[in-house]
Amino acid sequence: MLIKGYDGGPLVAGESLLVHPGFWSNYLLSMCSDGGCAERPVPEWFGADGADADALSEVLFDPERWPVFRMPAEGGPGAVVVYRNLDGDYGTDYLLTHPGSSCAERIAGWDGDFSGTGLTWHELIRIADSPSLASEGVQDTAGRFLLLLPLLTDPDVPETAWARLTAALTVVGAPQDTASIAAEHLLAHLARRSRHDPTWASPLSGS
Repeated sequence: MLIKGYDGGPLVAGESLLVHPGFWSNYLLSMCSDGGCAERPVPEWFGADGADADALSEVLFDPERWPVFRMPAEGGPGAVVVYRNLDGDYGTDYLLTHPGSSCAERIAGWDGDFSGTGLTWHELIRIADSPSLASEGVQDTAGRFLLLLPLLTDPDVPETAWARLTAALTVVGAPQDTASIAAEHLLAHLARRSRHDPTWASPLSGS
């Protein structure tokens, strides 16, 4: 697999990992951990246990195989998530793809914290809900929504966001009772982040 700018990285398609126990706790649990909440986030919130999470982390963070999650979208920009497993420089990169272009534009990263530009709620939903069925990548809208969630940098999400997030978590295997708790923590994290960076600009807004 080739993505411009990652010539030195051994990229591999990662979409098959989404259904493995432990994937979503690896991907989202760190976003539940700040803010001084009394409840300690655990992998069980996402339908996995610690052993599942540890086993899959060895796959996700393998320096010799960098998982890539592609989300092509019909009629507009899509997105790509890359696990950048450089020795001593582990992180997750978020890229946008554009119709008719072979290039992918890096717009954000996660290296223990979020940096870069983000998406509005409506932009995130448009990409999540418009899979390109003719292209390889993640087709499931719940999985796409959750993969894109770290890019949400919108200080004004709708009241329906919690229900949408809870439903997506249950689709990917989170128990109903803990899915609602995880959704609450994730949205609280995203709300704090948007207040901390009032100058954010969406890469799709033209601003």
